[in-house]
Amino acid sequence: MTVFDIVKIFGLQMRAGKDRLHEEVTGGYTSDLLSDVIAHSRKGNVWITIQTHPNIVAVATMKELAGIILTGGREPDAETVQKAEEEGIPLLVSPLFTFELVGKLYQAGISGMSPC
Repeated sequence: MTVFDIVKIFGLQMRAGKDRLHEEVTGGYTSDLLSDVIAHSRKGNVWITIQTHPNIVAVATMKELAGIILTGGREPDAETVQKAEEEGIPLLVSPLFTFELVGKLYQAGISGMSPC
């Protein structure tokens, strides 16, 4: 499944990164702690979070994530959108709360990772 597929299936709103919608999603990771995402997410994961500040883009870039989904209708800071555009990171917004979106992603075939 690609980032584009996720956008279409779940009616997500694009805020940045439209040029990388073809990215293949290898799995999903959910956390609001940047250090946790750095330690445990994997290349190609889509990251689900409520964080909206520019540091999320730095983490997604460093970890080579397929995209970031902000839940609960949260909107990214203007600086975050600019940074995501510069780095080419798909930045998406969902009105669903994290728990509900993660469940729907899982049902659609996006799996998480097993604990170490």
